[in-house]
Amino acid sequence: MAERERGVYAGFIRLHILHHAAEGEIFGLGIIEELRRHGYNLSPGTLYPILHRMEELGQLKALVRMARGHRRVTYRITNKGLKTLVEAKARLKELFGELFEKEG
Repeated sequence: MAERERGVYAGFIRLHILHHAAEGEIFGLGIIEELRRHGYNLSPGTLYPILHRMEELGQLKALVRMARGHRRVTYRITNKGLKTLVEAKARLKELFGELFEKEG
C-alpha cells in the first residue's frame, strides 16, 4: 500500500475495529486476522498503537485479565465509540450514495 493511501485506509481500519467491538469484545490477534480477510495486512506494531489511541480517545476500553498464566487484553466499545460508529456510518452512507449514484 502506498504511503499516500494509508491515510484513507486508516479511517476504514478504525471503522472496522469499532464495528467488531460493537459486536463484542475484541483482541489484537483476532482483529489482525479479521482485517487481513479484508485486505489489510497489519502487524501488531501497527495495530496496537491504533487500539491504544482509540482507548485514549475514549472509543474503546481495555480489559486486562489473566488467562492460563498470561495477561490477556481485550477491548470493548464505549458509549463514545458507539456514537462515533453511528455517526461515521451515516456519513459513509451519504458518501457512498454520492460515489456510486451514477452507477445505478
